[in-house]
Amino acid sequence: MTAASVTLPILVLCLGHVFSNAVRTIPAVAVDVLTRDLGISAEVLAQVTGIFPLAFAAVMIPVGIALDRLGVRRVSLMLLTVAGGGAAMAAMATGPWSMALAQVVLGTGCSGMLMCPITFAAKALSTQRFALWSGIVQAVGNTGMLLSASPLALLIEAADWRAGYLACAGLAALALLAVWLLVPDEVPEQKPSRGLWPDVKEVVALAASPRLRGVLVLVFCSFAAVLGLRGLWGGPWLMEMKGLDRVAAGNVLLACAVALTLGPAIAGAVLRRVGRAPLLLAGSHLICAALILLIVAGGPGGAAARLFGVAVMPVGWDLALLVAFGIIISFQVNGFALVRGAVPPEQTGRALSAANLSFFLGAAVLQALSGLMAGWGGVGAALLTFAAALVICPIGFLLLHPRR
Repeated sequence: MTAASVTLPILVLCLGHVFSNAVRTIPAVAVDVLTRDLGISAEVLAQVTGIFPLAFAAVMIPVGIALDRLGVRRVSLMLLTVAGGGAAMAAMATGPWSMALAQVVLGTGCSGMLMCPITFAAKALSTQRFALWSGIVQAVGNTGMLLSASPLALLIEAADWRAGYLACAGLAALALLAVWLLVPDEVPEQKPSRGLWPDVKEVVALAASPRLRGVLVLVFCSFAAVLGLRGLWGGPWLMEMKGLDRVAAGNVLLACAVALTLGPAIAGAVLRRVGRAPLLLAGSHLICAALILLIVAGGPGGAAARLFGVAVMPVGWDLALLVAFGIIISFQVNGFALVRGAVPPEQTGRALSAANLSFFLGAAVLQALSGLMAGWGGVGAALLTFAAALVICPIGFLLLHPRR
């Protein structure tokens, strides 16, 4: 394929990732009205929205197999249809059970939104060019978090949270049309069908193999931290602990989303200059653990507030730390390059899906745990859940990753 014939389809496929990032981070600035209208607490909302990554993880292996068997275009069209329906269901939810069902459908539909452009790029590009494009895919997809920051806060103030989900449904419809018109319908190499179960066993074997298991341990905490901080608890922290209104909190989260959008390009540039991807991956996650600790320490009565002799650190403290977090956690994109280089081309979809499975299984587990911690110790305790994971998982990665 020529550069032009690859670029446009990848960018079009990224629209699904934009949708996915927007729809799953809506609770960050809508938690108070969501809990009010659904008749639940913030802790229960964490459990309900935690169903999204759990459903995502549950279908990740079949999606990876489908990408290899059916091709990216067909899988993308199917998933966008399901995801758009899930957004409409969320907009009509009246209680925790209907919202939980909507999260199941959304998680299922969004399960391949990152993998579609990543798999298309992995099969069409060289390893070196793929490392660059994996960062571009993440950067473009992360613009969805821009939509769910200040713009969503303003939309909620003008209408309500349901309008946010309806807007996401419209985005899914736009992405569906663009994929149908602009992404080529590849014809995967036909091989004798051996059934689903042998393919599932192959994905599990890949995940457990020495070449991949270290990376999968690391990414277990990686996206979970982004979803936990930017997608769920960041808004409650800023509104409850720092006293911001919804739009002001949305503006701070917008800055974090901008950092998450720019971060992958920075991560790619640093990797090309210094190399040593494993150390960059582990070090970036350990630094992000420290940043979350500093955010909590700046809350009412926190260690940083006491050190500076104030009741609570100013919002600028949180703004700076959230921007730094957004940039540094973006080094997670280098994990996809490690996975891509560890397997032959015919296993690309399965290997990348194994990595994405760990991404979202970790998000489901840690988000549910953070909800329990919030019930015990408030929003600060929920944030510390992710800080602890960002310490444990990189250590496991360094111990398990093969040394060359």
